Amino acid sequence: MKSTTVKQWCLATCIGATLLGINGCSQPAEMSQQPTNADANEVSASSVQTTNEAQLFDLQQVRLTSGPFAHAMHTNINYLLAMDADKLLAPYLREAGLQPKTESYGNWENSGLDGHIGGHYLSALSLGYAASGDTSLLERLDYMLDELKAAQEAGNGYLGGIPNSAQMWAEIKAGKIKADLFSLNDRWVPLYNIDKLFHGLRDAYEIAYRQQAKTMLLDLGEWMLDITAALSDEQIQQMLYSEHGGLNEVFADMANVSGDDRYLVLARKFTHEKILNPLTKQHDQLTGLHANTQIPKIIGALRVAELDNDQVWIDAAKFFWQTVSQRRSVSIGGNSVREHFHDEQDFTPMVEDIEGPETCNTYNMMKLSKMLFLHTGEQRYLDFYERATYNHILSSQHPEHGGLVYFTSMRPGHYRMYSSVHDSMWCCVGSGIENHSKYGELIFTHTDDALSVNLFMPATVNWQSKGIIIEQQTQFPDQNEVTLSINMRNASTDRFTLNIRQPEWASDALVAKVNGQQTDAAVSGGYVHINRVWQHNDKVTFTLTPELNVEQLPDGQDYYSVLYGPVVMATPVNAFKDEVLNFVADDSRMGHVAAGPVCPPEALPFMLGEPQTFLNNLQRVDAEQLAFVAQSNVAIAEPVAEQSTMRLVPFFRLHDSRYQVYWPQLNKSEFDQFVSEATAKADAEAALADMTVDTITPGEQQPEVEHNFKGQNTQAGVNNGRHWRDASGYFQYTLANPEQRATALRLTYFSGDANREFDVLINGEVLASVALPEGNPDADFYTVDYPLSQAMTKAQKLTLKFEAKPGSVAGGIYGIRLIAK
Repeated sequence: MKSTTVKQWCLATCIGATLLGINGCSQPAEMSQQPTNADANEVSASSVQTTNEAQLFDLQQVRLTSGPFAHAMHTNINYLLAMDADKLLAPYLREAGLQPKTESYGNWENSGLDGHIGGHYLSALSLGYAASGDTSLLERLDYMLDELKAAQEAGNGYLGGIPNSAQMWAEIKAGKIKADLFSLNDRWVPLYNIDKLFHGLRDAYEIAYRQQAKTMLLDLGEWMLDITAALSDEQIQQMLYSEHGGLNEVFADMANVSGDDRYLVLARKFTHEKILNPLTKQHDQLTGLHANTQIPKIIGALRVAELDNDQVWIDAAKFFWQTVSQRRSVSIGGNSVREHFHDEQDFTPMVEDIEGPETCNTYNMMKLSKMLFLHTGEQRYLDFYERATYNHILSSQHPEHGGLVYFTSMRPGHYRMYSSVHDSMWCCVGSGIENHSKYGELIFTHTDDALSVNLFMPATVNWQSKGIIIEQQTQFPDQNEVTLSINMRNASTDRFTLNIRQPEWASDALVAKVNGQQTDAAVSGGYVHINRVWQHNDKVTFTLTPELNVEQLPDGQDYYSVLYGPVVMATPVNAFKDEVLNFVADDSRMGHVAAGPVCPPEALPFMLGEPQTFLNNLQRVDAEQLAFVAQSNVAIAEPVAEQSTMRLVPFFRLHDSRYQVYWPQLNKSEFDQFVSEATAKADAEAALADMTVDTITPGEQQPEVEHNFKGQNTQAGVNNGRHWRDASGYFQYTLANPEQRATALRLTYFSGDANREFDVLINGEVLASVALPEGNPDADFYTVDYPLSQAMTKAQKLTLKFEAKPGSVAGGIYGIRLIAK
């Protein structure tokens, strides 16, 4: 970006917007609030490549003008302004010893992850202001920074909302480190938490150009350098066992902003070797790992590698991207089940579990894709970015109230929960309030003498160095026509190359016309290149050629997703007659999970016969909006309502409904047997759910945090795709028995864990003294039911503790289920 002030940019944009007939350009903040020219140059250095590589436009140079993405952006702005800044600030003021103006938000914001949304909020306000020019967002950002500055000054450079953190940081500084997967020194992922604040301050400076944010960021950096100064590399790696976000990325950016190499050294130290080293050898060891813990680590490693020119780490990032995006992701661009990478050879959990791809994962995979695209220019990264944008990110926001989605289930016939602005403070709310202001970041890129159109969204770009505004008009994917209008501000003509992406999903080669006349154009690298002397009001027109296709589950199971170009098509599902579902979450710890009944197999639509035949029989029914109907090759065993046809619409438009993204596919002869077997399985699952009072999957973040995990000398891992936890000391949870109906505890063991001795205690009373036998010949995993004592059955809260005998190990425990027999 040129060192142009925000005021100059907004003036130029308003002039250009007036020429283009665009209303609503906001007035800028005063120039005195902006960084100096030197600071602006420094800011832009973090995103600008060499002049022969693609460069991002500053987000303030791009404006979405209409369509679903612009709608999502403005809906998100309303959501941001509805949030209470003082509630978000409360944890920071409290920890600094200052009096908050109000109590903090509840939910995750007062149960251990206090303050994490505040960091995201800084990023979201910065992005929202840059994308829209709405000065109310800038005013809110400045208020947040002023209040946080006071807290930081009271904290001698430290700033954070982590509860009772002074003792924890003192322990860490002294080398007393107690790290588990989702805790560090008995706090819920404090490094992950403070990572959000580091990123928020960085974004407030780099995106919104708030000089105060730079000062605060570097002061916080000095504090972190002091905390870690005496720690060995091994001790830092020990800390990184706990989820820590992308601290290595932001430390690398701080080195770039400040010119202080200490931060680049720190970034390398905060790169998790246990995860990165296998990737440098092209080894995929991701199965069972918490997905969104790993993705930011690789983003950070790539950022360090960019600054250090480390090709080994760059190649590792490419391998990770290839593994996750091509072998571990579904059609919407999302990945993971219950937040974890499952076996890439078995996607059964993806279509059976209600907790499907997590939005945070895709937020980070898109960031990694953008970085790799800018680094390499390879279309595959852009293809994934586009797919994820339309189908996961856009679909994760409710188009009316702006609520945000955590899990997007791929189980046919399930549904999603949306956040409530004042009750839901999940991680996917934090990333979600950023997502919907970022749509403009990659529509256009440029070099010194070329501009590329990468995505087909209605938007304008102000190419300041050329004095040109280019407007893209389209109603894609509803309509396929695209018009680019060239508007000169500084001269009547100018020579440059216009590059128009030739999408992989297009059925025909892209043919561009200039002012209605076909033009000579070169084609290479996935783009149509038009090099000419352009004149004011030149217009380029072309028609995109998406076509219907199906995409099978990556493991080859007979489940198919229907796509129209890059857009995933889904169908509403009626599971139960007169069903009324609540789609907006309450303030409960697990309110983000759509925990209602699953759709019975007999109510699901099936694709009968060959997928291509199914596609051939789809008929478009709406000339204005994209929609198809399936009138044949579809079967429902026991339809809830009369349905002569099944309607398929873009998934991003399907809300407040059960839905089906992946169609189970069968031949007619197999249909009855499949439904019978699936119904029997569903009945067994329902019976187990009815007898379950509470359940925990040891080693998974949310179940363990929800159940107050504590432990000493304990570890967790994955075996044959199943999570476990054991200890040479102890570990414990709190189980809920609110109706006092529990009668037994069911534990799942692995047959290979022989000759381990430990006690199982509930509320201090020994339930069982366990000596695990030699292997079970019937199965790798087996369950044992332990009857509860009368006192245990009458307790509403049960503290369950696994304590190893001297010289032995407690566990591994692969499943915990409190049951009522």
